[in-house]
Parts: sequence; structure tokens; C-alpha cells
Amino acid sequence: MDNVTKVALEVITRNGLSVSIKSYSLSPKAEGKLKDIEDKMNREIESLIMSYKNKTLQRAPGMGLKETLESTIMQVTSKTREDVGKLVEEDLGIGNASIIMAKIGARGSLLNAIQMSATVAQQAVRSKRPSRGYRKRNLPFNYPGVLSAREKGFVFSSFRKGLEADEFYLHSMGGRESLVNTAIRTARSGYMQRRLINAFQDLVVYPDKTVRDANGTIVQFLYGGDGKDAMLASKAEAADVAKQDDIDTA
Repeated sequence: MDNVTKVALEVITRNGLSVSIKSYSLSPKAEGKLKDIEDKMNREIESLIMSYKNKTLQRAPGMGLKETLESTIMQVTSKTREDVGKLVEEDLGIGNASIIMAKIGARGSLLNAIQMSATVAQQAVRSKRPSRGYRKRNLPFNYPGVLSAREKGFVFSSFRKGLEADEFYLHSMGGRESLVNTAIRTARSGYMQRRLINAFQDLVVYPDKTVRDANGTIVQFLYGGDGKDAMLASKAEAADVAKQDDIDTA
């Protein structure tokens, strides 16, 4: 096993692993397939919107017509991202540095490779397509009532090619949500943990240094048998202790 490790280290040293913008470049053939996948998604979404407007869309259990539409469209966009992921992985190949890093968990993921090379895909705010903004539209230059993919947060561009202005704005909506959720979740979970610890504690050291349970029954007359807190104990070498004893007894 040691010999295999040495050989592996030597191979890595000689070959190395570097990533450039070329590592995220798709072939013209893959670009064509990507366009076909996106066109198929657009057709499915437009068909769903038409069914919604005609009120022929079959409602999902416990959902209204609009909720069913949005939920179904999110499923379509998720399926599209999966198809694009397979295309990207197949086109870039297992020998591509970006795919290698994603596979072994060194840096990034397949989703990062998809967004860099193919499409940033559907943006979500609170697990739904962006819906807040102006009356019946997300951005001021969108037509009111339009429910198509791009107007509702699907970013067709990739980071390699660059995002359009409206795509960048919609993409930032999801980013802001992540930042806010992280800040709020940390505070709430920390306070919840503190309350749970206080509620669940069963053994407590009382002011008289006895250890008692929630009913006040004494478990130990003196904490730890000696009343010392191990967290506050300092470390010392045996020789230092011996010297200190000599000084004290002198």
C-alpha cells in the first residue's frame, strides 16, 4: 500500500491538476443539444401555461390551480437541469479537471460545472419561482401576467458566457435569500440550542456543591468527589510539581 501511495504522489507531482476557462467549454455539438433541451423545456412550460389559462390543468392534491402550475413548472426546470448535467458530464469527459474535482469532492460540484459551462438554470426564492416585484411581473420591462421561463427566473446564460442584465438581477434574488437565511438561522438555532440544553439538563451542581437531579435528589455530595472543575485544571510536568512541592515544604 505504501508503494502505491508513493507512485500516486509521484504521478500527481509530475502531471498536476489545473483548471482554466477552457475546462468549462462545451463542444459545438453539445451546444446544439443544449439548445434542443432548452427548447423542449420552453414548449412544455408554454403548454402548462396554456392549460392553466384554459383551466384544464389537473390540480395536484391540496393545491390550487396556480400552485399546481408553479409546482409543475419547477419540476420541469429541475428535470431540465438534470438533463443538462448529463450532457455536460458526457461532453466534458471524465478526464476534465473540473469534473475530476467535482467527482472526488476536492472543489465544487457538478452543479457548478453546469452553471459555468451550460446554464445557470432556474432561480428560486423560498423554493418557488420569483414572483415579487411589480404588479403581475418581476421587472418593470416585463409584460404583466407573463409566466414563461425567462420572465420567471430561468437563467439561460452560463457564467462563462456572462449573464444578461435581467438574468443577473433574478439570480441575485436567490443569493440574497441564502445570505439572509444563513444569518437568521444561525441566531435562531443558537438560541434554540441554549433553551433545549437548559430544559433537558438533569444533573446540576447546586451552590452547596452537591450534584442533584431535577427532583432535588442528591447524586454526589461533592462534584467529582473532590469539588474540582476539570475544565479549569492546568497542565504541569511532574518535575515542575516536584519543585513546587519542595518550595512549599521548605
